[in-house]
Amino acid sequence: MPKRFPILLFVLVTIMLVMSACGEKSKEDVVEKLSQQAKEMPGYKTDVTMTMRTGKEEQKYQIQIWHKEDKFYKVKLHNQEDEKGNQIILKNNSGVYVLTPALNKSFKFQSDWPDNTSQPYLYASLVKDIKKDADAEFNVTENHYVFKTKTNYQNNQTLPVQEIYFDKKTFKPVLVKVFNQDAQALVEVQFDNFKKAENLKKEDFDVDQNMAMASGEVPVSNMEEKNGANEVLYPQVTLGAELVDKREVQTEDGTRVIMTYQGDKSFTLIQESAEVQPTSAGQAVTVNADPVALAGGTVAAMSNQRMQWSESGTTFNLASADLTQEEMVSIASSINSHSTK
Repeated sequence: MPKRFPILLFVLVTIMLVMSACGEKSKEDVVEKLSQQAKEMPGYKTDVTMTMRTGKEEQKYQIQIWHKEDKFYKVKLHNQEDEKGNQIILKNNSGVYVLTPALNKSFKFQSDWPDNTSQPYLYASLVKDIKKDADAEFNVTENHYVFKTKTNYQNNQTLPVQEIYFDKKTFKPVLVKVFNQDAQALVEVQFDNFKKAENLKKEDFDVDQNMAMASGEVPVSNMEEKNGANEVLYPQVTLGAELVDKREVQTEDGTRVIMTYQGDKSFTLIQESAEVQPTSAGQAVTVNADPVALAGGTVAAMSNQRMQWSESGTTFNLASADLTQEEMVSIASSINSHSTK
């Protein structure tokens, strides 16, 4: 018996070491695997449900994402409650474009999107955020590898932290939760049908081709709403500024409403019926601005002191010498169909 005990102990220790070696992957192992997969993947397709809790009412967006190596992207934003507000973000060899098929409008941005800010629905962006944050937390559950990292939203510092869930078997993204300073999950992104795509062509990311296809899916109307005109919408967030003047100006396309807010953070908000461009127009308008996502998924064009976007058949312009870009995003995001007076 005394001679057998050391042998038995040696066997037990060996088994424990083997089991440990075959156990859970380390944080470094998972990061390396994610980086390798993001680098070597020829492309992917996925459907995403994005839930926004940044306003008074929860909003859901359906997003279809196609990605091809060499940084080709197609992000199709679908709002079930507002077909006219659907948009497509394209990135190809020519640049970054935002298409609004219902208006037959396309804008070309002078921007390095999506590399300049966090994108919670893009695989490579999530991996980049993980690698960039040296203090990222790492946890393992029964089915997922979970990272908690800092975000990189240039125009929104109110969402500083995100949790990213990857499937343990496939290393595919499953869920992203973006939190505010009070640890409330204001944005949730759920991935579905994430699969590799090896047959995507450059033509799939062509502006004209996507505009033609999308325009056939969306009925183009004269954008008129109740009583033959769009309702006037008001921001629910004004940062203390008060409405001191509201003027209506008649234009060839309808009524333009100009509202002036004054306070420590003064600004001007202009809204008018969105003009549907003739099919023959077709050419993208180049803007010296960055595409910025507002609450609910609408993409706005942001320059230094001005923001423009179209939503629910209305074109909005927000201008201010006092507001930061983050504050402009906050005000713009608070304007929706539930913000009438």
